[in-house]
Amino acid sequence: MQVGGQAVIEGVMMRAKDKMAVAVRRPDGEIEVNVENIEPLYKKYKILSLPFIRGAAAMIESLVVGIKTLQYSASFYEEEEDKSRFEKYLDEKFKGKSENIIMSLTLFTSFAFAIFLFVLLPTFAANFFKTKIQNSIYINLFEGLLRLIIFLIYIYLISKMEDIRRVFEYHGAEHKSVFCYEAGLPLTVENVSKFSTLHPRCGTNFLLIVMLISIFIFSFFGWPNIVVRIVSRIILIPVVAGISYEIIKWLGKSNTGLSRALAYPGLMLQKLTTREPDEKQIEVAIAALKAAIGEE
Repeated sequence: MQVGGQAVIEGVMMRAKDKMAVAVRRPDGEIEVNVENIEPLYKKYKILSLPFIRGAAAMIESLVVGIKTLQYSASFYEEEEDKSRFEKYLDEKFKGKSENIIMSLTLFTSFAFAIFLFVLLPTFAANFFKTKIQNSIYINLFEGLLRLIIFLIYIYLISKMEDIRRVFEYHGAEHKSVFCYEAGLPLTVENVSKFSTLHPRCGTNFLLIVMLISIFIFSFFGWPNIVVRIVSRIILIPVVAGISYEIIKWLGKSNTGLSRALAYPGLMLQKLTTREPDEKQIEVAIAALKAAIGEE
């Protein structure tokens, strides 16, 4: 059974087949575990299980689930008096629905920020060099290189933030636990601690592959006016995600020299997005994984 997950605030989310579990270390030191039965989109709608289509569906589903679990983990560290006026207004105006509204707004804002940072900014910047780079393939490659540089700088900068560093430590604990489970060993702190924090099926690898695949695909679309460029890049995001998803699945299963070479840049990038966890963080990851696979 294939398992995977993500780090959240002082915790870990794990998914396995038809279950999702979130384990969070509460402020009092106890581990809170929440388990939900899930039905992936590809099971609800068969068309979404087709190769290349399933990648786009998985990306959207991961974004929604990721924000939902982050909000859940954050709720253990929020006090009523810390709520903003906007949050209090939503609580009063939309009783019982404020969390869904906030999640939708967060998803929209995150998507808009990503579009600005990784689509608008590099294409506007590359446009200044249009007179110096006449070949459309070359200027598209230059734009893609700018996008990749922005992505790497972004990852580097957020990795220096203290709160994000804690999340990255839980990210490391998640990877170690998954490795231990895939090796068929009992899920104990001692066993989990022995494994690497770098996993070829990580979302960091996926994002890097998305960046590289987009450089290749966009280079064949010429250099039309800026509106067409921006719209085409947004429309092609599902296509890029679909191709990248198939590659990441293959990397997770294959152990050939080619797959190891292709996975290597993403593994090196994970040195920024993962950190060595302590034993308490590993305990949380183990609790989440055991709950997800149905093990007491």
